[in-house]
Amino acid sequence: MTAQLDVLMITYNRPGYTRQALQRLLDETDDNSRIWIWHNGDDESTVEIVRSFQQHPRLHCVHVSAENRKLHEPTNWFWQHADGQLLGKVDDDCLVPVGWIDCFRHAHQHNPALGVVSAWPFRPEDHDQNTARKKVVALNGGHQLMRNAWTGGSGYIMKRACFDDNGPLGDEESFTRWCIRLALQGWSNGWYYPLLHMDHMDDPRSPNTALKTEADFAARTPLNALNRGVASLAEVRSRAIQQARYLQACSPDPRWHAGTGNIIRKTATRARRILQGSEIWVG
Repeated sequence: MTAQLDVLMITYNRPGYTRQALQRLLDETDDNSRIWIWHNGDDESTVEIVRSFQQHPRLHCVHVSAENRKLHEPTNWFWQHADGQLLGKVDDDCLVPVGWIDCFRHAHQHNPALGVVSAWPFRPEDHDQNTARKKVVALNGGHQLMRNAWTGGSGYIMKRACFDDNGPLGDEESFTRWCIRLALQGWSNGWYYPLLHMDHMDDPRSPNTALKTEADFAARTPLNALNRGVASLAEVRSRAIQQARYLQACSPDPRWHAGTGNIIRKTATRARRILQGSEIWVG
C-alpha cells in the first residue's frame, strides 16, 4: 500500500520563485500526494500565483495569514493538521529534484528507523565525495543515506511517527535543533545518497536565481541572510560553500551537537573561525 504524503510550502513575497517552485512541486506529485500552502503576509502578486493553481487536483489546502508568521507557526500548524503517513516541506525558493517523492517514499517504506531524509540544497560542485562517503550508510531496499543529526528545513520527507514521537517545534526552537532531538531518540536523519540535488534559487550560483547583482541582493535579501547579518552577495556564495563543506564533514552523532558535546563543538568552531578568519554557517 502506498503511503499518503502531505507536503507544506510556505510562501511570502516572491511571485517569480513561487510560480516555478510550486509548479515543479505539483508536477512531481502523484495521486497519493497532497500539497498544503501557508502564505505569509499581504503580497497580492504572490497570492495570485498561488490561487492560479487552485484547480490542481493535488493542491489540497491554501491558508493565507495577513501577518508574516515566518516558519515556526506554519510548520507546527501543518504537522498538527496533516494526517498523511509521510510529511514533507519545500520552501518557495527551491526546485525539488525529479523523482524525489517516489525515491524517498520507497526508502521510508523499507526502513522503519529512517526519520528525516532530504534532498541536497547545494550546488553539484560542492559535493566532496571523499569526505561525504565517510558518513554514507547502506539502508534496506538498496538505498543509501549520508547521515547527519539534522537536515535543512526544505526538500525533506519524514514519517508522521517522527512528529508523534518528538512533538512540535518548541518555542524558539529551530528545525535543526528539532532534528537533533529526533536523532537522539534513535531516528536516522540525513541526505539521500547519491545526493539528489535541489536547486536553491537563492544561491547566487543557481541558474534560476534572482540574485544576480549586489543591487538584487539589497532589494531581495533572503531571510537566512537577514537572520545571520550577511551583508553581500559574495558573502552568500562564500557561506554556502562553507556550509556544504561543514555538513559533509561534521559528526553524524547527535550527542556531539547536543548538551556537553555541543559546547565542545562550539568551542572548537570558534577556535577554527579565529584561525581561519571565517565563519561556518550551520543553520
